[in-house]
Amino acid sequence: MMKIKEIRALSTTELKEKQYLLIEELFHLRRKQAVGQLENGKEITRVRKDIARVYTILRERELGIN
Repeated sequence: MMKIKEIRALSTTELKEKQYLLIEELFHLRRKQAVGQLENGKEITRVRKDIARVYTILRERELGIN
């Protein structure tokens, strides 16, 4: 799980790259879950929350908040 301070320290370009990697990771986790190979289902929740955090910071920067 990424801390919000860690996310805020990244540049916008790094955030977009991180967003892409997290979405890709979520895709792979869902594939594993579909075939029954996923051992820890909470990983999906963790990745989804990280994606939401990244989206939030990107949106804040668009609006000029913080």
